[in-house]
Amino acid sequence: MNSMKFRRTALAVAAATLLPFSLVACSDSGSKTEAASSAAAGDEATTPASSPSEAPMTDDQPFGPACAGVPKEGAGSFDGMAKDPVATAASNNPALSTLVTAVKQAGLVDTLNNAENITVFAPTNDAFAKIPKADLDKVLADKATLTEILTYHVVGQKLTPQQLENGSFETLQKGMITTKGSGEDYTVNDTSKVVCGNVKTANAHVYIVDTVLMPK
Repeated sequence: MNSMKFRRTALAVAAATLLPFSLVACSDSGSKTEAASSAAAGDEATTPASSPSEAPMTDDQPFGPACAGVPKEGAGSFDGMAKDPVATAASNNPALSTLVTAVKQAGLVDTLNNAENITVFAPTNDAFAKIPKADLDKVLADKATLTEILTYHVVGQKLTPQQLENGSFETLQKGMITTKGSGEDYTVNDTSKVVCGNVKTANAHVYIVDTVLMPK
């Protein structure tokens, strides 16, 4: 009897001794599980998949060194030109004033403004300045020749920069022009360099070039 009481007492003491350890172990296990879950949740919150997405990169923007000279605001800005047909848009760009004068002289303002989905290779004032003044004045005074030259700068479709990488296109003058290049570096007919490309107007894509193109 005494032996049985002794064993019961011993078991009770052992149980009383082990119980706090088991409770602590369970508590530690729960804390570690919660901590692991919290850490996992924190990791998920910082993974790229759950981070705010950055704005997608696009190559559908104007490019080239001369683009820096385009006004930031107003009718002559990229946003302003996008709202107007091409001849009107060009008239708002000071670097294209000689071209605009030539277009008016040839009577092509309405033709260009009313055309749909065209590409214009637009020579800068400096491009026209490469032509001796006497020769330029003679061309400006000859409407038929001027029309031939100006319509040679127009293609009857909107061309993307990718299409210029190795292209050959018929112009409104019925002659052919060739383009080549990549990235932000393109030339037309191997002589005229695109200095501000992929400019949008209401009815055209414009590539501003540094040399006047001459039909054969």
